[in-house]
Amino acid sequence: MQFDFPTILVLAAAITGLIWAVDALLFAPRRRARAEEGRGVKEPVLVEYARSFFPIILIVLLLRSFLVEPFRIPSGSMMPTLRDGDFILVNKFTYGIRLPVVNTKVIDMGDPQRGDVVVFRYPENPTVDYIKRIVGLPGDRIEYRDKRLFINGEPIAYEEQGLYRGSGVGVSMSGAQLLTEQLDSANHSILVERNGYRRPYSCLPDEGYTVREGHYFVMGDNRDNSNDSRFWCDVPDENLVGKAFMIWMNWDPVDGGPVWGRIGDRIN
Repeated sequence: MQFDFPTILVLAAAITGLIWAVDALLFAPRRRARAEEGRGVKEPVLVEYARSFFPIILIVLLLRSFLVEPFRIPSGSMMPTLRDGDFILVNKFTYGIRLPVVNTKVIDMGDPQRGDVVVFRYPENPTVDYIKRIVGLPGDRIEYRDKRLFINGEPIAYEEQGLYRGSGVGVSMSGAQLLTEQLDSANHSILVERNGYRRPYSCLPDEGYTVREGHYFVMGDNRDNSNDSRFWCDVPDENLVGKAFMIWMNWDPVDGGPVWGRIGDRIN
């Protein structure tokens, strides 16, 4: 069992709930009986804390496990869509209801689509959460040639938008080529460095890669600065956490303050 935050929440809910339940069944009736006899006994501090904190912990656990979970973007791999310092909300039930900690899907709600921005557990270290964009579905043949994406032999449509001009933490990518990429119904921006260094794609040979059943091929929107499926292959469905849908806060680590214009932006 991995002792991450969801595990801690589950254990805290179980412990406080157990303390409260045992006291209510075994010890609280005795205290009430003594009180009726004029021999009042004060409720133990441990029980008082358990009774107070259990409902709060349970509500947080349910919300975080089944509805919405907040995440912070720690890098620029999804620029220009997401920047280091963005705080986002992730819909936990878009792809199905999963039990916390064990991550077993109990209710299927739908399948990921090309273009979805998803949070998932990094296949090479499941204790770490990653965020990327799905570009390939099970059975898709993925190719990436001359910094352009091909799916099942068909080139993806691009529209040039000139050069990217960033501010704050985004200034590091100023001068990169800004493109609009069309993945099915998802229209989004990506960054490409025409003369940037390209390390070998260990999971994406020249002849392409076929996405395995029950897996998804993901890439960062900052195409030359993203550790993604090109290097460690596809993401299994059971690693998916949810679909990112909104920026609820931003704190620029370079300017040292919030970027108000990003707050409330939907993630496309």
